[in-house]
Amino acid sequence: MKERYLRSIRLLAECYQAFEHISGSHVRSLNLTPAQFDIIATLGNTEGMSFKELGEKTLITKGTLTGVVDRLEDKALVKRVTRSEDRRSTIVRLTAKGVREFERVFAPHVQFCKKSFSAYGEADYASLERELTKLKMHLQAGIAADDN
Repeated sequence: MKERYLRSIRLLAECYQAFEHISGSHVRSLNLTPAQFDIIATLGNTEGMSFKELGEKTLITKGTLTGVVDRLEDKALVKRVTRSEDRRSTIVRLTAKGVREFERVFAPHVQFCKKSFSAYGEADYASLERELTKLKMHLQAGIAADDN
């Protein structure tokens, strides 16, 4: 039996993989790994965030996140700061060098990735976002039902 939705899921996955390939290749040309870029981009224009917040916003797993932050710290791009009000909580922040790196890589990367969407108009974006939002809501409802 052939399930109709499988074709759509496959297409969605193929789009994601193609975008990740394009994005990842460009990020590596900027001398960063995709995970390093993700952390720098997430921390950019913030006062920093906890490992928990960073993990939620980047979707990088906790084990991987610690190693990536360690390597960024070795490059002096981020620093760990202990909160004075809760010494068990650590904030990750961009250093001055990290802010310069964010400024060097973020806008050019956004512009590079934008080229893949050059044929999209406002109606295309609205339609795509409407359908993806609907799919996300159905998937999240399924997760919630499984959790009960």
